[in-house]
Amino acid sequence: MFKDHAKIIYAIAAVGEIAGRKKLQKMIYIAKKISFPFQEKFQFHFYGPYSEELTLRIEELCNMGYLNESKEKKNGYHQYCYSLTESGKEFLQLQKLDMHNLEACLSDMNEQNARFLELVSTILYFENLQREEVEEKIFTLKSKQKYTTEEITEAYAYIDRLKGMAGLQ
Repeated sequence: MFKDHAKIIYAIAAVGEIAGRKKLQKMIYIAKKISFPFQEKFQFHFYGPYSEELTLRIEELCNMGYLNESKEKKNGYHQYCYSLTESGKEFLQLQKLDMHNLEACLSDMNEQNARFLELVSTILYFENLQREEVEEKIFTLKSKQKYTTEEITEAYAYIDRLKGMAGLQ
């Protein structure tokens, strides 16, 4: 049980801080899809792949004092930021995790905005479809985001880059 919690702590420790619940969800989903051993189950939701399991795990980690959740007002809405506490750092040191290359991938993802990660995660969610079908889904399901064909091409290239960083290509 705690191994799955430790993986989430490790992910946040790898980047120092993750700003936004949506961004955290997308980063874990993308990492899982490019072969890192996250166990949370995801389903498609308003903003792309979402895991209730991950939400509950984050809440548990905050309640246990391993993660710090801070809320800041940003452009008329509240954004939650996640970072490790000292207890979280101590807990992580007790774990034996081998997540080779995860730090580089997560650091790169953390530099992207949540909108782009939403696109990347949506593409990965529909990865079993042909590209044309994926684009059609994006234009239909994500019409409010107004993604362009160029952004979709950029997202596919980004997925390939992450897979390369993870040692899959």
